[in-house]
Amino acid sequence: MTPPERSQDRDDAVARVLELVPIHGWAIPALRGAAPELADIDLLFPGGSAELIEAAVDLADRQMEQDAVIADFADLGLAKRVRAVIALRLSRQRPHREAIRRALAVLALPGNARIAARCAARTVDAIWHAAGDESSDFSWYTKRASLSVVYGTTLLYWLRDYSEDDIATLEFLDRRLGGVGRVGKARGKLAGLRERITDRFTHRAEAA
Repeated sequence: MTPPERSQDRDDAVARVLELVPIHGWAIPALRGAAPELADIDLLFPGGSAELIEAAVDLADRQMEQDAVIADFADLGLAKRVRAVIALRLSRQRPHREAIRRALAVLALPGNARIAARCAARTVDAIWHAAGDESSDFSWYTKRASLSVVYGTTLLYWLRDYSEDDIATLEFLDRRLGGVGRVGKARGKLAGLRERITDRFTHRAEAA
């Protein structure tokens, strides 16, 4: 999926905005008036608040992938790498919890549905990429659909969680990932059963 426009000026503006949003919200005029260095924010984000939020999510995606490379989770299994990547993202985003809460409220508006969907899809893809998933078959789609639900519910839980080091949220995430793992194992067993049944009927047909 094509990412939004990227530039150092936009990244710098997003970083400054994240500090201001808890007081001023995501409205461009309010942000422009709150800090002189944001005088040109209208030019950087002509699409308004929704475009600004999309750029902020994209920056968080890139930072998450960079953090994962530095942390190097190569020795972990895929599920644990996914868990570790999400934990890294939440840790980095902890100072901006209120900005994220307000961003989700803006993206929940009917007119921003497409941008919200793009942000969610890119984030989930970035999580899988940072975790080292290289699948290219049908499981590529099922994995992303499953993780979209897991990450979305985890993020909402995290917004209400002030436990030390997000412990409660990570326990919640573990339960959600465990459920996805059980579904995946069940799907694998069903696929194997289907193959055995198909082979049995094929052999019978050939014998007849």
